[in-house]
Amino acid sequence: MLPMLNTAVKAARRAGVIITRASNDVDRLIVHSKGENDFVTEVDQKAEQAIIQTLLDAYPDHAILAEESAATAAPGDAEYQWIIDPLDGTTNFLHGFPQYCISIALVYRGQLSVAVIYDPVRNDLYTAMRGRGAFLNERRIRVSKRDKLQGALIGTGFPYRDFTHLDAYTAMFKDLVQKTAGLRRPGSAALDLAWLAAGHTDGFFEIGLNAWDIAAGCLLVLEAGGLVSDFAGEENYLQSGNVVAGTPKVFVQLLQTITPHVTPALRGEVAQA
Repeated sequence: MLPMLNTAVKAARRAGVIITRASNDVDRLIVHSKGENDFVTEVDQKAEQAIIQTLLDAYPDHAILAEESAATAAPGDAEYQWIIDPLDGTTNFLHGFPQYCISIALVYRGQLSVAVIYDPVRNDLYTAMRGRGAFLNERRIRVSKRDKLQGALIGTGFPYRDFTHLDAYTAMFKDLVQKTAGLRRPGSAALDLAWLAAGHTDGFFEIGLNAWDIAAGCLLVLEAGGLVSDFAGEENYLQSGNVVAGTPKVFVQLLQTITPHVTPALRGEVAQA
């Protein structure tokens, strides 16, 4: 897997150059709305094409699942599938809020196997391979040693496109804000998970994400010694888009706190995913 990791790093850095250049002239970018509060720019598209070209030049038989492009194979049809978010945190990027990243993951025979998250603002490169640990700029990282929800710092993401489960989320938020040291919503789920893996936060939860938002970050957390699940405590998070992650003991307490607020509709989505 190491050659594939190196190729993913190369692809992420190429995308980072495109994004960084564009960040100096955001006002001139062409922006399209994909839906309510959901934007795509020409930068997202150019960065994604640079990533895809780099990956397929090296591995032309691999399948691609990317945010701005049609999938090249149905889930399960390909032995190797790359899952790509060329710019996680587009809204932040458009506002000059320096919290966004490139996220690339590789699924091999149904298992997350390679992860790369590149933060071009800080020039931070997070990498992981299944069974080989997680790294930040080639330095081994681990989740924090926090073992209690009380005193934990929890990352999250507010619903912003689909407000179907806003009441359930608000109930989770209300409960957790009273039991933790605080909740943070920087606006990039991929970086939120990378920061959890690096020990900057102690847990994370969010509703209704896409596979490209969380695939790389979830592998980073797992390889850094953390735990990840969907709201049912199962491994269906890439399919359901509902994710809970944390240090081993914080994860358990976080899931226990969230569970009473998981509505029948959310449970149904988990069951059907």
